[in-house]
Order: sequence, then structure tokens, then C-alpha cells
Amino acid sequence: MFCRNCGQQVADQAVMCVGCGCPPLAATQFCQNCGNATNPGEQICRNCGCALVIRGAGGAAGGRSKIVAGILGILLGSFGVHRFYLGYIGIGVLQIVVTLLTCGIGGLWGLIEGILILTGSMNTDADGQPLTD
Repeated sequence: MFCRNCGQQVADQAVMCVGCGCPPLAATQFCQNCGNATNPGEQICRNCGCALVIRGAGGAAGGRSKIVAGILGILLGSFGVHRFYLGYIGIGVLQIVVTLLTCGIGGLWGLIEGILILTGSMNTDADGQPLTD
């Protein structure tokens, strides 16, 4: 993937471009139907005519809830459920492995993360989108 601002190559899950410091897909959204880039604020894709889903807006489709993620972390954090919910699949699997290898003691990791999510210290999902309240 390439940064829309400076054109430098960035990792697929990068939150920030190393070259210019902006989000790599800043001011760009993509049509969920055809995949073409669309202009910010457009309601309909100019390529296929499909209504666009605007992500990241408070309560919009695709936004993940901070409260849901925090509660999942507190109650089921030892199994990484909150990480799966936020899109961090690799870390979720790692939390399961750590919990099993430490006979459950590693479950404190998920509990602590659940509290951090609810207090606002962790506030984005794997796509870099802010968590909704």
C-alpha cells in the first residue's frame, strides 16, 4: 500500500506514514462495492453508483464500541476476545497461548487491557479508526 499524501510505500496495517507522518489513507475512502477511491464526503460512488458507508464517524457503520471492547477485555480478555473484536487477530491468538502456557495467570493481560480501553488509553481498532463511545 502507498501513502495517499507522499506516495511512500507503507505496511498494510500502518497507522502512520513514516515519510510524512499522516495516516496513509488520509482523506480517502473506498467504495465497498467496487473498491475504487472516492472523495471525502461523497454519499454515492461515481464509478458504480453504490451508496457509500462512511467509516469512523460516531455511530456509523463499521465503528467499534469502546464499551463493548472494554467489557470483553475484562470478562474474556484471557482468551483475547477483545483483540479479535478490534481486529488484532495475531495478538488475540498470542493472548490465548500466553494464558494457556501460564496456567491462567496470563489472563491478567486481557483484564488490564480492558481497563485501559475503558479509560481511553487504547482508543483505535486495527484499521486505525477511533473507537466509538
